[in-house]
Amino acid sequence: MRSDAVKTGVQQAPHRSLFHALGLTEEEMKRPLIGIVNSYNEVVPGHMNLDKITEAVKLGVAMAGGVPREFPAIAVCDGIAMGHQGMKYSLVTRDLIADSTECMAMAHQFDALVMIPNCDKNVPGLLMAAARLNIPTIFVSGGPMMAGRVDGKKRSLSSMFEAVGAHAAGTLSDEQLAEFENKVCPTCGSCSGMYTANSMNCLTEVLGMGLKGNGTIPAVYSERIRLAKQAGMQVMELLKKNIRPRDIMTKEAFLNALTVDMALGCSTNSMLHLPAIAHEAGIELNVDLANEISSHTPNLCHLAPAGPTYMEDLNEAGGVYAVMNELTKRNLLNLDCMTVTGKTVGENIKGCENRNPEVIRPIDRPYSETGGLAILKGNLAPDSGVVKRSAVVPEMMVHEGPARVFECEEDAIAAILGGKIQAGDVVVIRYEGPKGGPGMREMLNPTSAIAGMGLGSSVALITDGRFSGASRGASIGHVSPEAAVGGPIALVEEGDLIRINIPECRLELAVSDQELQERRKKWKPRKQELHGYLARYASLVTSGNRGAVLELPGQSHQE
Repeated sequence: MRSDAVKTGVQQAPHRSLFHALGLTEEEMKRPLIGIVNSYNEVVPGHMNLDKITEAVKLGVAMAGGVPREFPAIAVCDGIAMGHQGMKYSLVTRDLIADSTECMAMAHQFDALVMIPNCDKNVPGLLMAAARLNIPTIFVSGGPMMAGRVDGKKRSLSSMFEAVGAHAAGTLSDEQLAEFENKVCPTCGSCSGMYTANSMNCLTEVLGMGLKGNGTIPAVYSERIRLAKQAGMQVMELLKKNIRPRDIMTKEAFLNALTVDMALGCSTNSMLHLPAIAHEAGIELNVDLANEISSHTPNLCHLAPAGPTYMEDLNEAGGVYAVMNELTKRNLLNLDCMTVTGKTVGENIKGCENRNPEVIRPIDRPYSETGGLAILKGNLAPDSGVVKRSAVVPEMMVHEGPARVFECEEDAIAAILGGKIQAGDVVVIRYEGPKGGPGMREMLNPTSAIAGMGLGSSVALITDGRFSGASRGASIGHVSPEAAVGGPIALVEEGDLIRINIPECRLELAVSDQELQERRKKWKPRKQELHGYLARYASLVTSGNRGAVLELPGQSHQE
């Protein structure tokens, strides 16, 4: 056992004395030490129930003969951080979470780990740590929030943000806004649509790192507690069989994840996180694969914000395994990939039928024959841009209009809510990328304001930042190269014509190469006063099209 390095032998007598100080018995000292990574805090609604999940996991580990030792991981609530300087600190926590978990696991020589995340950056951060450490590991999340209800209709956090835009447009009263405020987020859990947290918890199932139901069983269900106990017991089986994360998170597993991503219509943030997790597993996952996979993967789900169904509905319809089983009808998945169950993907999903064809469309009756995400390229995004195609209205799939250029999110919000954006405009928000932000802020406020003011079917938004999974409409993010490094988005001027063609995956600035060269000669990098962690992050972070992974100066992507 790895933990023998801190438990066994004469030289480890001082170590054992410290374990005795923790209350461990001689019998416990002979058993495997299992690290329990608990992301609980009292700030994030998706994490407020993780104390109960953790206790259930620990009980499961103990029942199966292990000794659970709990330690924390931080978490930022993206909703609370949204729309102000706090959002600069969201994506950057992904690496803090991975690094701190690595430190704890290596310093204390745990034999195995159970990861307990729930919201946006905890899931990918802990998956990155799992791939990096490569010791037996299983995931169990806190589960999704139940949908709220306003006027008899199911609602979610995206409804709340859009209600602010409707209020600014004068179509929603103060009283109606207050009703939304009090009802759209009715329980603990990760927000109830197919936003980033739920996308990544579902994709954890697909990758094989979580048990059935990890992504969809609601946070308030006792079934979630039972799942946590099962995860605690199952990590002991992984340890016994020496099944490790890199045995599970193979290139084929990531291709499965991209495929199910397209079928579910996941958040655009998955195009940041999957490459970053793969990078830690020693796999290069080029985002260009997304279009190739999308071209033959039908979109089967329109969960909020793309449609009127929610995570609780997906759970009742059969969950992620039912979606995966549907995809096997066209042989779209690799069924031989190993998973934390100790069985293959094919063995896991056998017999998992679709119980509601209105929530999970049958594969011969999809929402579209192509997947939920698209990677766009062109002279405005030479490396890439990302759009959640399944959440774009038909009339905006092809669009051209004048650029309305803003140097930060706050300026764009002021213009939108001030009625200065007109139908047909293309809002460009730049210097919000990984380096330029720094931290690649999410733009849920501007997209929700556009939708709430009735402009969702006539105005596009382009940014080198990113979008919340709750964003909908012609919202194109991750534009790379970003403005801070001189990408073409830095050269756009007010009134320039921008052409968007999502079916053809094109994003073009109708300005000649010669004119762009002249503009580049005059361009100067924007100077920022940065301190602390953000300064270090900005100096190390790579482009959005590479997953915004961190690299030391002079280090190549292949190293």
